[in-house]
Amino acid sequence: MIRVEHLSHSYGGNAAVKDVSFNVGRGELFGLIGSDGAGKTTIFRILATLIVPDSGSASINGYSVVDDYKKLRTLTGYMPGRFSLYQDLSVEENLRLFATLFGTSVEKNYDLIKDIYVQIEPFRKRKAGKLSGGMKQKLALCCALVHEPELLLLDEPTTGVDPVSRKEFWGMLARLKAKGITIVVSTPYMDEAVLCDRIAFIKEGEILGVNSPDAIISSFSKSILSIRADRMHRIKELLSGLEGMESIYSFGEVFHARLSGQENGISERMKEFLTGAGLTGVGVEKAAPSIEDCFIEMIERKNDRSQ
Repeated sequence: MIRVEHLSHSYGGNAAVKDVSFNVGRGELFGLIGSDGAGKTTIFRILATLIVPDSGSASINGYSVVDDYKKLRTLTGYMPGRFSLYQDLSVEENLRLFATLFGTSVEKNYDLIKDIYVQIEPFRKRKAGKLSGGMKQKLALCCALVHEPELLLLDEPTTGVDPVSRKEFWGMLARLKAKGITIVVSTPYMDEAVLCDRIAFIKEGEILGVNSPDAIISSFSKSILSIRADRMHRIKELLSGLEGMESIYSFGEVFHARLSGQENGISERMKEFLTGAGLTGVGVEKAAPSIEDCFIEMIERKNDRSQ
């Protein structure tokens, strides 16, 4: 449904997107995964026909985002990262306004938004600016859906939202996908990446890899060790440069060490080394690689190539 080929865009000479290419299939839930400043929003703004790329091309359903922007705006629902609805209008007024702008009505497409709207309907008279983060998110999604688009573009829809609302939101996306809507979503959260059919890792405007989360994890060939101790801040300092270790980095409440080869007793040597350095409560055990481990390896590989 979406074809992006060699897309590039700069702001004032600073490259935000560099020679990006990827495809999204019809009915797919596709994720753009990366931190702030990675280029995700620029890609979304190009796909939403809000800005024109410097070079390369992007098309949706065969329509060019540059030449056929009027047609594409009727096919696409866009939810920007920053809440952009009218804060002085009520929930109900915002929804009816967006329906009118697209030449339709809330009643005509109510079945599409019903599962989401029923959660905010008790607050339909409340000003949008007075809603909680989770409720704003649901209202913005309803407004993006009210004209029955074929494609949803959701730019970091769960950033700054509480964990319960995040879980609810992804449940809503799964139901929308089941209705045949193609969804492209960006997120910095690795736990959300695994909920997508396929993902593209992006860093500093470049795509590092595209595949399904399971395929990315299964292709990870290195061993990972999980390390903890009483004085966590000293672990990286002590273990950096240890023979057989390729990289060490913070991973939640522990450190992950990526080995350059097989484990071959290195975990016991680590325990002895850390204990000998005066640390207590030392634990070193093998860990299954996660999507975050894969992303970190891709970033480090990119950095090595650029040096």
